[in-house]
Amino acid sequence: MTVDRVGAMTVFVKTVESGSLSAAARALGTSLTSVSRQLSALEQSLGALLLVRTTRHLSVTDSGKFYYQHAKRILAEIVETDAALSAREDVPSGELRVSAPTLLGRLKLAPLLPLFLSKYPRLSLDLMLTDRIVHLAEEGVDLALRLGRLDDSSLVARKLGRIRLVVCAAPAYLAGRGEPRNPRDLKNHDCLVFADGRSAPEWHCQTPSGRRAARVVPRIHANDLDSLVTAARAGLGLVRAPG
Repeated sequence: MTVDRVGAMTVFVKTVESGSLSAAARALGTSLTSVSRQLSALEQSLGALLLVRTTRHLSVTDSGKFYYQHAKRILAEIVETDAALSAREDVPSGELRVSAPTLLGRLKLAPLLPLFLSKYPRLSLDLMLTDRIVHLAEEGVDLALRLGRLDDSSLVARKLGRIRLVVCAAPAYLAGRGEPRNPRDLKNHDCLVFADGRSAPEWHCQTPSGRRAARVVPRIHANDLDSLVTAARAGLGLVRAPG
């Protein structure tokens, strides 16, 4: 007979402490028949008589007294272990692997890390800054920050905020080439374009008359936004970056 050992121990301990099967059944919120059946199954599996039961009296055998002391300790340890695990789960611990776009991670995420890690001292962080699309499951990434619209996915996503992309350039470049006044002017400028897989790069701009798409001619095509910003600061062209 298969015995739920922990359940049977609980019934046995409660029976000894209550002084009767009926009192144990009431305390456990179960039937007298169930209590009696579990005690009999426990004794049969142990091959020992734990309780002497009559219609008017319940006594604990020497084997029962021995088993009671150990069973009570085991049940207390189970409760303590469960509580310790619950407390552990309530406090984040282990390694958290996070991915973010390079520039966003450097400017927005990295400054938050000291406060975050001091708040959760049992966490360690593996930060991956890259401008490519990271495949979370395949690469073991727990959390990823992304810009723009997300493709349909089974991943859980939450919008954290809005980031404005600004077309900007070094003063030296603007002094030599002039400042673009509207999206149509972009075709006459050297543009430093983030490589997003499009064969004909477009920058979407907000104008007084609405959102407009403008074709741009890349002077530099790169898959790292930080590199494009560095090139723009050196006067090599216009870049569209978080502002």
